[in-house]
Amino acid sequence: LGFETAKSLALHGAHVILACRSLARGNDAVQRILGEWHKAKVEAMTLDLASLQSVQRFAEAFKSKNLPLHILVCNAAVFGVPWCLTEDGLESTFQVNHLGHFYLVQLLEEVLRQSSPARVVVVSSESHRFTEIKDSSGKLDFSLLSPSKKEYWAMLAYNRSKLCNILFSNELNRRLSPHGVTSNSLHPGNMIYSSLHRNWWVYTLLFNLARPFTKSL
Repeated sequence: LGFETAKSLALHGAHVILACRSLARGNDAVQRILGEWHKAKVEAMTLDLASLQSVQRFAEAFKSKNLPLHILVCNAAVFGVPWCLTEDGLESTFQVNHLGHFYLVQLLEEVLRQSSPARVVVVSSESHRFTEIKDSSGKLDFSLLSPSKKEYWAMLAYNRSKLCNILFSNELNRRLSPHGVTSNSLHPGNMIYSSLHRNWWVYTLLFNLARPFTKSL
């Protein structure tokens, strides 16, 4: 999804920066886009959402370019990964899918305002409907966002992170739309075959069984 989004924007004439955990894979994507249109303005920069320090470094490096930021697409996600903590001490699905994006937008908020009209696009999922992040009294339960290993279930962690995406996008739009910056969240579609399944063979099997009935990216 990220590659197809970047390619489409680049082929429409936008200056696109691919923020990628692997710079080698990012540069490979750049070359694939340039192979379709040699005049495309596209480059790759390193961004690892599992590291808040990496997010900060990326934001500083981007701001040093003195470029406007008209569209920020928050697309990266992990799915079905085993429980593990990031270097920041947080459960990885929560940090990669939500908190890393949240922090990135905070760091680039002023650039977005200065680039008005601008927009943030947050890729969420319909799976957000199958979870809850409140306790029995109706208050936000922070322990559900970054659960312990004993309380962890990969699918539930993914669903919760996608719910956080939507809540974040809605509140971001409420706060920034008066300043010319809109935010929208989206569900990319149930019937799309992507690489989201790659972390567990069971999901890979299920995705491959469904593949004949899915749309291409």
